[in-house]
Amino acid sequence: MSGGWKHCGWLLVVALASFAGAQAKTSSTPASSPEKAPAASAGPDYVIGPDDTLHISVWKEPDLTETLPVRPDGKISMPLLNDVTAAGMTPTQLATSITEKLKKYVADPRVTVVVTAMNSQRVYMTGEVLHPGPTPLTPNMTVLQALAGAGFTQFANTKGIYVLRIVDGKQQKIPINYKKLIRGEAVDQNILLKPGDTVVVP
Repeated sequence: MSGGWKHCGWLLVVALASFAGAQAKTSSTPASSPEKAPAASAGPDYVIGPDDTLHISVWKEPDLTETLPVRPDGKISMPLLNDVTAAGMTPTQLATSITEKLKKYVADPRVTVVVTAMNSQRVYMTGEVLHPGPTPLTPNMTVLQALAGAGFTQFANTKGIYVLRIVDGKQQKIPINYKKLIRGEAVDQNILLKPGDTVVVP
């Protein structure tokens, strides 16, 4: 009889140990969460253009979720839909357009569009800079940030820096006092750059 009780007790210990292990495993395993889209690099009012990169996310449809380039003709290629016009739209407008098109194939599609690279909007660095030429315009890029990325040659005249900007069809020249900017003075001159601006370092 005592041997039977010992056997039952042993089985009870094993069962409790197994249960405790299962509980620990359950509590230590994080709950599954939906895939997060890449952090947005453009605001909701951004107008998509050729060469931009988009992350298209369709909820619960992994085969339709992917990162795509906008072709020179302004379109993207998606499964089921083939060519979809993206250029000229905001991310929200494109998401709405894709949602309507997917309704033929997917029940209650939920689409999110994130611009992950804004290559269609550029500023131009010229003159005595180490990296002249077009530079992708990042959100809220200032002239000081653009200058930091371009660098100066040993011949740069930092007193004569200016920005050329087209306003209402006319070219404006905006002087930039670089030395005051880096000292934290004249912060009003640390202007936000706009697409097509040219930063000149004489």
